[in-house]
Amino acid sequence: MDAGIGQFIPLILIFVIFYFFLIRPQQKKVKDHKAMVEALKRGDKVVTSGGIIGTVERVIDNEKVEVQISENVNVEIVRATGIQGLVNTQEVKK
Repeated sequence: MDAGIGQFIPLILIFVIFYFFLIRPQQKKVKDHKAMVEALKRGDKVVTSGGIIGTVERVIDNEKVEVQISENVNVEIVRATGIQGLVNTQEVKK
């Protein structure tokens, strides 16, 4: 019976390694992205999934935001899948 359990130890170790190096970091990344998307407000600079940089003009509802990508050009973007990240807008100190 001990030989049977011994055969599963490598499989268990592989699963533990996959959990700590792949699954857990991915879950953290998804959680951070969700928090960032929920905290969007007017004036935030964002990058869309397509790589377009724009400014949030208004939050339409829980699912969409309106983003200005150029002067007089506004587009509606789905929050969860359309917004990739925030653009770092820190000023350079002189």
